[in-house]
Amino acid sequence: MTEIYDVIITGARCAGSTLAIYLSRAGFRVLLVDRAVFPSDTLSTHTFFNNTVAILREIGVMDQLVETNTPPVRQIKFQFDDTVIEGVIPKVRGEDSCFCIRRTSFDHVMIEQARSEQNVTVLEGFCVTNVLCNGETIIGVEGINSHGRKQQFRAKVVVGADGRSSIIRKLAKSELKVTVPANAAIYYGYYSNLRKENVPKFEVYKIKDHTAILFPTSDDLYVVIGIMSLENKIWIQRMKSNPESGLRDFLKNHFKNTSIAERFQSARLMQPIKGIVGYDNYWYKGMGKGWALVGDAISFKDPGMAQGMHDAIYGARILSTVLSNHHDWEKEWETMADEYQKIIEDEFMVRFHMGCQISKNEPISEQQAAVNKIICSYPGTTQKFLGIYNYANEPADLETEIKNIIQAQT
Repeated sequence: MTEIYDVIITGARCAGSTLAIYLSRAGFRVLLVDRAVFPSDTLSTHTFFNNTVAILREIGVMDQLVETNTPPVRQIKFQFDDTVIEGVIPKVRGEDSCFCIRRTSFDHVMIEQARSEQNVTVLEGFCVTNVLCNGETIIGVEGINSHGRKQQFRAKVVVGADGRSSIIRKLAKSELKVTVPANAAIYYGYYSNLRKENVPKFEVYKIKDHTAILFPTSDDLYVVIGIMSLENKIWIQRMKSNPESGLRDFLKNHFKNTSIAERFQSARLMQPIKGIVGYDNYWYKGMGKGWALVGDAISFKDPGMAQGMHDAIYGARILSTVLSNHHDWEKEWETMADEYQKIIEDEFMVRFHMGCQISKNEPISEQQAAVNKIICSYPGTTQKFLGIYNYANEPADLETEIKNIIQAQT
């Protein structure tokens, strides 16, 4: 006999596990499945700011996450050509620390928390291959379990928390609302013995159309990221043929006016380089009859914004609230879909468009260079700029302050 749940969630990483936890505490019976067996790694910037920390503390997992031997970060440093913008990240809901926790550790903590919830059943090593339908309504999933046997499960709603290549999104035929191709190839590795700055910082360096990002992560390692234009075929070929020397030479050649090359001299690569060459920023319809999407399944923006984990976790919180506030899902799909789409777009769309702009990977214009100099020259504008990343401020707040400064100077 096929088991029936309130919600089936495909994908058990940060979006799926968060959603399972919130729905369980709201009294729903949840099946959480993932094709991976945890601990498991995934392609990710794995950085989140203190606004996300506040949600993770609300869930009850921050104590375990702090035990992953990952340093708290309270400062950000940006260098745009010759202009440095640096400062302390504004507090949010009393939280002052940000983290870059490796996904093998982060996702394991999250799925174990979900597993401990009273109303959650976790099934690892289960690969969803199809959805079950009653007319136009999705009513369950079909897949292959870890023993190679076919299984079916039914639910009132099936949620795709299964990432950029979401099978639920594909099978539900979700409408693509926005797509903007990125002009970037991104490569990263984990390094030991990288000389640290005086305090742990998130560091972003953009010199012309090249970007390097350094994040202190778990086990005294650094995530080192190199971003290059798709037109730069010579460097992309270098990265494909010899990723380790390619990334090292990329940093050495293009960031001479920074501290990176010197600090990187004794650094040692601990695992093979990972990367992604070309990608789309996108936004899909988030809900339909019997299905919903969350995290990268619904939208994806340039990783340089470091917003993916926050969007997944907070988006799951939003979806759980929408589902909890409606009691007759079968009759309210259209109402819920409109509500969910509006809330999630109101919350994330501004930074989505910022990500689209970043992913053009263009050199800094003279106008933007002038704005950057204003930002670094005034503590108030610096704080507003840094606060965009953790939602302490909105981009419009920064724009207003910059306009006021320019008017005062004329």
